[in-house]
Amino acid sequence: MNIWKVAFFSLAGIVAAALVGLIILISGATASPPLPEDTAVKEEGYTLALNTTKENFEGMANTYIRKAVKGTLPVELEMRDDVLLTSELTVFSHTLPLAMHFDPVVRKDGNLILKQSSMELGQLNIPPSTVLKLLKSSVELPKWMVVRPKEEEIFIDLKDLPISGDVQVKAKEVNLAKDEIILEVLIPNN
Repeated sequence: MNIWKVAFFSLAGIVAAALVGLIILISGATASPPLPEDTAVKEEGYTLALNTTKENFEGMANTYIRKAVKGTLPVELEMRDDVLLTSELTVFSHTLPLAMHFDPVVRKDGNLILKQSSMELGQLNIPPSTVLKLLKSSVELPKWMVVRPKEEEIFIDLKDLPISGDVQVKAKEVNLAKDEIILEVLIPNN
């Protein structure tokens, strides 16, 4: 009987050590990739201003996300008073719904930064940086979506969108309260 107690406490100690190690590994700070310099670039070509709505932008964004993710975990973007990114994560063999809320910030170079404002992962109370780290490691996102857990943000490099030809897209304004999104489409003249 004494041997069973020793075996039980040894097993419990190993499980506890593994859980602590996993939490330290997941929540440890990792260096985020550097972002390109945020300077307005004047490029040669013809520009077209495109006014769109949250609904249309959401549809375009989800089309690009679906093509890039290719059947791995579902990732869906929803434009509301903020930007909502939903998915699901498997934690200890349980699939939990994930909802992350972001505020969009337009950079001078026309790219977007989604600054995380809040998040929900099932009923768990986990720091947002940890959830972004889990998302980054479990979902293969396209190269134009850069997850930066330490900064609690996602960088959207619109110039890297896979658009046919040499066409480039830049964001000029994102005003979700007024349902107004202005994009600039650049068609090179070469």
